[in-house]
Amino acid sequence: MSQPLRILITNDDGIDAPGIKLLQTIASQISDDVFVVAPSSNQSGAGHRFTLGQELSIKEHEKNVFSLDSGTPADCIAIAYTHIMKDKMPDLVLSGINHGQNLGDIIHCSGTMAGAREGALRGALAIGLSQALDYEKGHDINWDCVEQYGLEIIRSIIEQSDINSSQNTSYYNVNFPIAIKGQTPDVRIVPHQRFSNSPFTYYPSRNQGKFFVAILETPKPLDSDHDFKSLHEDYSITLTPLLLQQTDYETTERLQGKISLSKKD
Repeated sequence: MSQPLRILITNDDGIDAPGIKLLQTIASQISDDVFVVAPSSNQSGAGHRFTLGQELSIKEHEKNVFSLDSGTPADCIAIAYTHIMKDKMPDLVLSGINHGQNLGDIIHCSGTMAGAREGALRGALAIGLSQALDYEKGHDINWDCVEQYGLEIIRSIIEQSDINSSQNTSYYNVNFPIAIKGQTPDVRIVPHQRFSNSPFTYYPSRNQGKFFVAILETPKPLDSDHDFKSLHEDYSITLTPLLLQQTDYETTERLQGKISLSKKD
């Protein structure tokens, strides 16, 4: 009988976020060997930052459930691999379930996706998962879609992957749409949207001399066959495979022999 998958869960919303509790429930239906290592507090937008030159501490909440005080998602994966789970490495890293979508160029700053990316860099099959919400209507979230289809999506990705490979070249970004009563969403394998410009901007505070960095609107135009429109307009579950190797090989080839230094006398 084969050994159960060893699963590591993290997130960027913090150890007490409802999304990570839901992901634990889903993961427990795949394996009984599940660990959680998550930030002690919200780390949204932390990207792939590591906490260097600053002491951290680990808190054990219950068996196999830990938080890192002031740690980031990338910190959590690193500490899980090199300390908490060093006796046996994870086969599967799940990051999320994020409170709100992770789409387009926003994946570059997403702590959720950094958790998955760091897991993939260490050899695991890694998936970042997010549940969409409509920010114009507030921050309350309906988890119905991911509750109904999250387990099936994760199992499908496992079935289509070489879970035993330690040389993964990619990781996955999955977004679940806002649920529509009586409608079963389709699943679309789509590219992430490249924006015409970065969406992050200055936003003044009501407090004099203070301001926020915020996303006020999504840059346009949007491609019809990419993640943004598929999730928000067609209410599809979007799945985007992402590469770990980021080299632009076409430009690398084009520049060969064309960038050089002049000889000095």
